[in-house]
Amino acid sequence: MEQNTSYFTRMGDGSGIYMSAEEIRRDIEEGVSDAMKRGKIDGLSQEEKARLFEIITMEGNVVGVKRGMEVVSTSDSGCFKLNYQAHVPMDRTAAALVNERILGLDSVDIGNIDYSYKTVKPILHDEAKVMEIAQAQNVIPVLYGGMPDLGRYTKPDGPVDNWSELLPLGKVEEAQAAQEEAVNHAVKDLLYIAEGMIAAGADGMNFDTSGASGDADFLAALKAIEKIKEKHPDFGIEIGMAGEFVMGMHGGLKYDGVRLAGLYPHKQVKLAEKAGANIFGPVVNTNSNKSFAWNIARAVTFVKACSAVAQIPVHVNVGMGVGGTPMAYVPPTDVVSKAAKAMVEIARIDGL
Repeated sequence: MEQNTSYFTRMGDGSGIYMSAEEIRRDIEEGVSDAMKRGKIDGLSQEEKARLFEIITMEGNVVGVKRGMEVVSTSDSGCFKLNYQAHVPMDRTAAALVNERILGLDSVDIGNIDYSYKTVKPILHDEAKVMEIAQAQNVIPVLYGGMPDLGRYTKPDGPVDNWSELLPLGKVEEAQAAQEEAVNHAVKDLLYIAEGMIAAGADGMNFDTSGASGDADFLAALKAIEKIKEKHPDFGIEIGMAGEFVMGMHGGLKYDGVRLAGLYPHKQVKLAEKAGANIFGPVVNTNSNKSFAWNIARAVTFVKACSAVAQIPVHVNVGMGVGGTPMAYVPPTDVVSKAAKAMVEIARIDGL
C-alpha cells in the first residue's frame, strides 16, 4: 500500500507538493548525508530515520510532541512581530503580555524595530524605559534582543572602512584590520547597552543573528558575553547564530585558540559555553529548492550533533528559512509543527 500512497508535504519555499514514500526516504537519506559531509558529524540511526519519516507523513495540519517531551518556547524580536508583521496595532509592552498570557511563550525578547545594537546606543534611555515597563507587567523572563550587526560599523554610517569593498580590490590586510577595529567598537557598545538593560531590570539579553557579518561578528558577540559575565555573572545571555557555519570574512580570527571561520553548530556551542552564554541557538539554513524532508533531515542531523556535546540548553532556531522550515514570510503551520516535533524527539533540543 505504501508505495502507491502520495503524501502531502512542502518544498523549502513553502509550496505544497505530493511525494511518494520512496521519494521521502530518499530525501531523508540525502539530507542526512549532506549534513554528515559538511559538518564531519555522525548521522541519524535507522530508527531515527524511520521516526523522521513517520513525522513527515503524519496527517493533520498541526502535530505535537509526545506527552512529557514538552520544551520551553521563546522568540527573537517577538515583541514587534505582532504589530509589524501581523499588523496588530500595539506597543511592545502590550505585545509582551500577549506573548505571555495568550500565546503562552515561556520567555520573550524586546528589541528595537531596527534590531541592531548599534542603533540602540543613542536611544538607550528610551529602550530602558520600555524594558522597565515590561518587567513591571510580565511574569515570564523578558530579554532585550538585537544583532551585533558588525556591518553597521562600516563607512559611511560607521567609523571603519567597509571590508566588503576592500576585499574585491585585493586589500586583504586592510579588510582584516577594519574588521578587527569594528569588533572593538561593537564590544564597547554591547557592554554599554547591557549595563543600561541591567539597570532597567532586564532578565537577560539575546545576541541574535550572531555571525551575520562573518567570523569577526561572532567574535564580537563572544567577547561581549565574556566581559558582561565577568561583571554580572547572574545576568542571562542567549546567543543565536546567523547561519549553520561561520563565514570566514576575516579568516584568521580565533577565540580561546579556536579558529572561528567554518565552524558548524556542534563546535560553535562550545565557544558559546566558554564565553559564558546560558542558552545557545543553532541555525541550519533551508534550501528552497529541496523538499521539507531533505531540509528537516539535514537540520536534525546538525542539531543532534550540537545537542550531544552541549553543556548549556540548546534552543534551536525554527522559523522563517531555518531549522528545516520553509523560507516563507509566514511558514506553513503543518511543516513548522513537524519540524519542531522532529527537533524535540530526535535532535533532543531543550527549547524552541
